[in-house]
Amino acid sequence: MALSKQFLKSRPVCKVKFAVSKDTANGGGTVFVVGDFNNWSETASPMKKQKDGSHALTMELKTGKDYRFRYLSNGHWYNEAEADRFEFCSYSAEDNSVISV
Repeated sequence: MALSKQFLKSRPVCKVKFAVSKDTANGGGTVFVVGDFNNWSETASPMKKQKDGSHALTMELKTGKDYRFRYLSNGHWYNEAEADRFEFCSYSAEDNSVISV
């Protein structure tokens, strides 16, 4: 998995690239980024499959905030290993990945 940030000088947003390897994608099915930024919708933010079998999605997020998120693939939830930190979520009894932008 990989996570990269690109802060824009012209607007108060950060382009965040979410990426999941083919192996993590659990067989190459559809992968979604699910989090605060899309009201935890399990279908709103599908990642695009890349030629190497990985999945990626770039989103623009408002700066000055922390966002909690996870990946969902074939019914399995995954955290981002390169997240800025992790927070326990009492709803799922698991940690969420957190990105600060």
